[in-house]
Amino acid sequence: MTIRPRWGGAAVALALSLGLAACGSDDDSGGSKAPAANDARGPITVATGKDLTQTVQKLVAKWNGAHPKEKARLVELPEDGDQARQQLVQNMQIKSDAYDVVRLDAVWTAEFAARRWIVPLPQNLADTRSFVQAALQTGLYRGKLYAEPWLTGTGVLYYREDLLAKAGIKEPPKTWAEMRDACAKVKRLPEGRRTDCYAGQYSKYEGLTVNYSEAVQSAGGQVFDPAGKPQVNSPQAKAGLQFLVDAFKQGTIPAKGITLKEEESRRAFQEGTLVFHRNWAYVYALASAGDGSSKVNGKFGVAPIPGKDGPGSGTLGGNNLAVSSFSKHQASARDFVAYIVSPPVQNEYGRAQSFPLSLAALYDDPEMIKKYPYLPALKKGMDTAKPRPVVVRYNEVSAAVQEQVTAAVTGKKPVDQAAEDLQKTLAALAD
Repeated sequence: MTIRPRWGGAAVALALSLGLAACGSDDDSGGSKAPAANDARGPITVATGKDLTQTVQKLVAKWNGAHPKEKARLVELPEDGDQARQQLVQNMQIKSDAYDVVRLDAVWTAEFAARRWIVPLPQNLADTRSFVQAALQTGLYRGKLYAEPWLTGTGVLYYREDLLAKAGIKEPPKTWAEMRDACAKVKRLPEGRRTDCYAGQYSKYEGLTVNYSEAVQSAGGQVFDPAGKPQVNSPQAKAGLQFLVDAFKQGTIPAKGITLKEEESRRAFQEGTLVFHRNWAYVYALASAGDGSSKVNGKFGVAPIPGKDGPGSGTLGGNNLAVSSFSKHQASARDFVAYIVSPPVQNEYGRAQSFPLSLAALYDDPEMIKKYPYLPALKKGMDTAKPRPVVVRYNEVSAAVQEQVTAAVTGKKPVDQAAEDLQKTLAALAD
């Protein structure tokens, strides 16, 4: 699992109203309670994602040097967010103490907290005022802090600045129509003949849920309203789904797009085969690599995602750090979490890689903006991004979305039928 906000993560990350939170019910996973919280210290294992930049390893090495009796060991979970979640769930269900600190997609917090798989954290474990407040909210469940926010952000649009300039286009598109027109102009260039227009993440996994909900929001709709009622059969929501269907049908999204996840689509953009690409901010550093691994280094820009009639609305992604209820060394685990999310460590981490972090000050830091010019676009996108719900049954909601959206974009169902079927399923889940 690549370290990224997904949602992301993973990754993840469905932009639904927080009003759905009231629909969840507690589940203590079979009726047996988790062990009582403890203050024991000792070595810990941290379950996280693939450390592409090796920066986390360096931070862990510093921790280990200062805590020789409480050394941390990293364990990499699968790159696929759904597989990573399954591995964590299986671990928790057997009450294994194999993991002490677990990195959760922000949307998993409610499920893990409700099932008592993670322990509440002290409110003073970290300075909550230093966080992006929307990210902090993703660590709460029923008013208690269960996970500290670490990574955050929203989907952004990567675009081939060089090709747009050669086509006479001065600014990135703000609407879907502008994006299609820009692609048509680029395709007329000798350099653009072999490029595809646009791609996000459309494989049948969590990324599809995120991309669908962004399309719905970017058309003025919402998947759930503030009262927790599904609204996927509204005209606006249908317009969002219709955009995805038409994009596949017309070739705006290439046929292979149905197989793409974060990493596959990122590699396609880096190889120079896409004009526009929706992904998370972690892509920036990799696409900017000067070691020959990226064919678009110095040739691309970043902007907020486009929408139906103006700038679109992304999903608020993020990854949080929590302490397992089954850890034998919870005091060490809590201190490690506090260490990783502390301002000095986030500053160091932020300057070494492009994953957007939960420390609010980083988004206005001139040095950071110079190093990562995407930050203003990301901050602007986060202003209109929508959070995913704090809901125990989120996984079922996401699976239902994936099923019906896949049916629509592959032509197995018309948009109206897919929307109505999804509305019925989500209504049943919300009851």
